[in-house]
Amino acid sequence: MHPLEDARAACERGAWSAAWQLLTEADAQGPLGADDLERLAIAAFLVGDDAASVQGRSRAYAAFLERGDTRRAARNAFWLAFTILDKPRFSAQAGGWLARAHRLLENGEPCVEEGWLLCASARLRAGAGDVGAAHQAFTRAAEIGTRFHDNDLVVLARHGQGRTLLMMNRQAEGLPLIDEVMIAVTAGEVAPIVAGTVYCSVIAACHDVFDLHRAQEWTDALQEWCAAHPDVVPFRGHCRVRRSELMQLHGAWQDAFDELEPACAVRADPASEPETGAAFYQRAEVHRLRGEFAAAEDTYRIAHQAGHRLHPGLALLRLAQGQPEAAAAAIRLALQETRAARPKILLLRAAVEILLACGDVAGAREACRELEAFASSFGGPYLAALSAQAGGAVSLVEGPPAAAAEALRSACAYWRELQAPYELARTRLAIGLAYRQVGDVEGAQLEFEAAYDAFERLGAAPDATRAAALAKQRRQPSATSLTGRELEVLRLVATGATNRAIAGRLAISEKTVARHISNIFTKLDLPSRAAATAYAYEHKLL
Repeated sequence: MHPLEDARAACERGAWSAAWQLLTEADAQGPLGADDLERLAIAAFLVGDDAASVQGRSRAYAAFLERGDTRRAARNAFWLAFTILDKPRFSAQAGGWLARAHRLLENGEPCVEEGWLLCASARLRAGAGDVGAAHQAFTRAAEIGTRFHDNDLVVLARHGQGRTLLMMNRQAEGLPLIDEVMIAVTAGEVAPIVAGTVYCSVIAACHDVFDLHRAQEWTDALQEWCAAHPDVVPFRGHCRVRRSELMQLHGAWQDAFDELEPACAVRADPASEPETGAAFYQRAEVHRLRGEFAAAEDTYRIAHQAGHRLHPGLALLRLAQGQPEAAAAAIRLALQETRAARPKILLLRAAVEILLACGDVAGAREACRELEAFASSFGGPYLAALSAQAGGAVSLVEGPPAAAAEALRSACAYWRELQAPYELARTRLAIGLAYRQVGDVEGAQLEFEAAYDAFERLGAAPDATRAAALAKQRRQPSATSLTGRELEVLRLVATGATNRAIAGRLAISEKTVARHISNIFTKLDLPSRAAATAYAYEHKLL
C-alpha cells in the first residue's frame, strides 16, 4: 500500500500516532494536498502536538482556498481560532482567523460552517461576560447543526448551551444538557477532536458549580473511552488541573502531583501558557499538605509568576508556618478583591480556619454565613460539607460543643459520600475536640486516633503531628471522680499517714486502704504518694 494510503487508513481506524508519523513522513517527501493536510492537523492535535496542529491547519486553509473550496477553508479557520482562543498570547490571531472565515462565508449559501463560527463567537462573548448573548449564539449553532445533520456541531453547541446556563446559575437546565452531551461523547458518537474538547470543558463546568460527583462520574466514563482510543491525548492544561484536584480530593496525592507534570514542563517560561500557573499552584497545594513548606513556597512563587492567584493556598501555608496574623491579613485582602463564586468559596473556607486561629471569631462567623448562603444557592454535598464543617469549627469556639459535634458529624457524612479521606480526617479531629469539651474522653481519643491513622496513610505530616499530640493528651483528672471514702484516704495520705494509721483512723482494714490508694492513683493519673500529696495541696483538698 502507498504511504499516503497507509496514513489515511490509520486515520480511519483511529491509529492517530501512526497516522501522524506517516503523514509527517509523506509531507517531508512532497507537500500534502488539502485533505491530507487537514488529516495531519487533526492527528497532531489528538496526539498532543498543538503547535504542529496549528501549522497543519494553516496550510490546509490555504490549500482549500487555492482549490476554491471556501467552506472547507472556513472550517479550518474556525478550528484554528477555536484551538487557540484560550491562549491570551494568541487572542489577536484567533480573532484574525475568525474574521477570515466570516469573510469567506458572508456572500455564500447557508451552510453548516456558519454554525461552527457561531460556536467560536459564543465562546468569545462568554469570555467577555456577555453570557446571555453567548447562550443565544450556541442555541442558533445547535439549530444549524440539526438542520445540516452535523452531530459534531450539535454536540459542541449544546455543550456550550449547558455551560452558559450554568454560568447564569440555571443548574436545573444546564446540567441535563451537560449529561446529554457527555452520553454522546462517551458513546463515540462524535469525532475524537470534539470528544476531547467537550470533555475538558464539561469537567471544568462541573468544578465551577462544585458538582464533584458528576465530574468524577464523567471522568471515569471517559477513562474507558480513552482505553479504547489509546492514541488520543484529550487532557490539556486546565483539564489536567481539574483531574488533579479530583485525585487530591480522593487521597491520591502522588497521582495528583504527577498528573500536572506536562503542564509544569514549561518551567523556563511559566507565563507562556495560561494553564501553567494553575498547575504549579495545584502542585504547591500538595507540597503544603505534606508539610514540605519550602517546596510549597517556591512552587507558589512560580504560580504567581505565571499570573495565578496565590490564595487561599499561600495564606494557609503562613498559618501552618506559625504566622497567623500574616495569614489573616492576606485572606482578608483576597476576600475583598474576589467576586467570582468559585474562588470566593475557597477563600471563605480558608478564612474560617485562619480567623479562628487569630481569635477573630466574629470574622469567622461572618465567613461561615457567606459559605452557608453559597451552599444554599448551589446545593450539592461538597458545599454542604464545607458549610457544616465551618459551622462546627465556629461552634467549637463559641459553643455549645454539642452543636459543634452535630454539625461536624453532618460534615463527616458528606465527606464519606465524596470519598474525601483528608477532609474526613480533619473533621474527625474537630469532632474529637468537641467530645473532649463535653467530657467524652474515650470518644475523643477514638476520633483523634482515627484521624492520625488517616493522616499517616496520606502523608499529611503536619496534621498527623497535631493528631498525635491530641491523642497523647489526657483530660485533666479531677477529684470529683473520687468517692467520699477515697477523698478521705487522699487527705490522710497528704498528712503523711501510713496505711496502718489510715486504717485505724477510718476503722477499715489495711488491705482496704491499699485498694483505695490504688484507685486514687488510677483515677487521678498519679504515680506515687508524694504526687498524691502534691495534688491534694494544689487542689486545696486539705
